[in-house]
Order: sequence, then structure tokens, then C-alpha cells
Amino acid sequence: MRRFSLIVVFGLLVCVHGWAADQFDAIQCGADISKAMVGKPWSNERVVVIEARHGNLGLKDLGGTEISDQLFLESWRICGGEHAVLVNTRESLVRDVLLVPAHSLRSPLSFVEECQVDGKEAPDAVIAILDNSQGQKPKGYFEKIMLPAKIAWKIDERQERFLPVPTPGLRCVVSGSDADAQE
Repeated sequence: MRRFSLIVVFGLLVCVHGWAADQFDAIQCGADISKAMVGKPWSNERVVVIEARHGNLGLKDLGGTEISDQLFLESWRICGGEHAVLVNTRESLVRDVLLVPAHSLRSPLSFVEECQVDGKEAPDAVIAILDNSQGQKPKGYFEKIMLPAKIAWKIDERQERFLPVPTPGLRCVVSGSDADAQE
């Protein structure tokens, strides 16, 4: 009977560990974070619980936005770098991860804002690092300015991936709230 009890307890511990697995479990700082996350199950636990469990990774949820009825884009600080994480919400799986280049007031991040290609609305959601070498800043919190893109990726909803896009003629919005956050 004692042996049976030990087997049951061991089995429960293994199962609990399996249930607690999330998209950050396989990550090691200094390794390929994208490779460690893509295809992993996405946890819907509270952010504070996830951040606490993976304190060694310096996790910080930076926000997110719905791309479609089955795709969600989140931004996380992981091991000191910012990562855009594309999640299929129907399957609860990480589909793609992008290491976002450093950004600042001079090179702000446009995180799925309004973008135009040669003056026409871009057909896909775009993440871009913009060129603000002139040091332009929106005058108010809700004011928006358009800046040319230095590097950009579109979110391909069919493939559920980030794909690089050419930047000639690509301009995206930075709002006053975004500029304040990037100073």
C-alpha cells in the first residue's frame, strides 16, 4: 500500500509539473529565445504569476493587441531584450517570436500602428523601427506624427508569422503616448 501511495504522489507531481508548463519554461538567457518558444503552449495565467515564476529571465509584460479573432500579439521583455510574441489564441500556441531592435525617441517603435506605403494604407499589421533623426515629437498626448520606417515586419495572418517588409515608401504613426514611453 505504501508503494502504491508513493507512485500516486509521484504521478501527481509529474502531472502538476506538466500542467504548470508554459511558453517560457525552455528559455535560457543567451540562447535562441525564438526557437525555445515557437510551438510551445501559451499560458493564460495571470501575468504576475508568470513573471514571478520566471524571475530568472527578467520577464516583464509590455502589453499586447488583438490582430484577428485568432491571433494576439504580445510584447515581453525577456533576458533584457524586447520580444514580440505572436499567439494563436484558438490553439493556445506561440506561432512566432521576433526580437525587437532597440528603440528610442530618435528611433521609435511603431507597434501595430497605422502605416502607409506610398501614401496608401498598409494592408497588414506592421511592427517598425522608425527614423526620427529630426527629433520630432508629438505636441500632445493624443497627437500623431508619421515617420519613415528604417526596418519593419508585417504580421502575415495566414502563415501566423512575422515577415520582413521593404521600407522604401513605408511610413508609420507614432503617437504622443508612444513617444513619451520611448524617451
